[in-house]
Amino acid sequence: MSNALDALIEIFTWVGLGGGLLLAFAAVVLLLLDGTWAPARAVVESVDGGRVVRWFDDRGGVNEAPLSAHDDAKIGTADMADIFYRRGVPHRMRLTRNSPVVRFVSLLAAGVLALGAVAFVVSIVLLFARG
Repeated sequence: MSNALDALIEIFTWVGLGGGLLLAFAAVVLLLLDGTWAPARAVVESVDGGRVVRWFDDRGGVNEAPLSAHDDAKIGTADMADIFYRRGVPHRMRLTRNSPVVRFVSLLAAGVLALGAVAFVVSIVLLFARG
């Protein structure tokens, strides 16, 4: 029984630390690929095809993006909304500063790294408890 427990803890340690580091690296790559998003105040208007938001970017250009059903429901009946637009890419906006994918991968990496760290500590404690 003791050998099986030691093997299980060893597996959790290696998978947790190795997988967590790989996920953390993937989160950094996704963060870099996500680009820079700047805040802006946008006007919400109704057009023939639905509702759109219009805003001025940092260069003074006027941008417009259609609202998805989810974003439209989140904004509700407001005439103005706080958005984040992608610098250097016209007509791209979202309602959150950070990407949900980057946030998910970062939290997953933290969880897997925590699992590996806990398994490592347990293995050290068992090593000295038996010795």
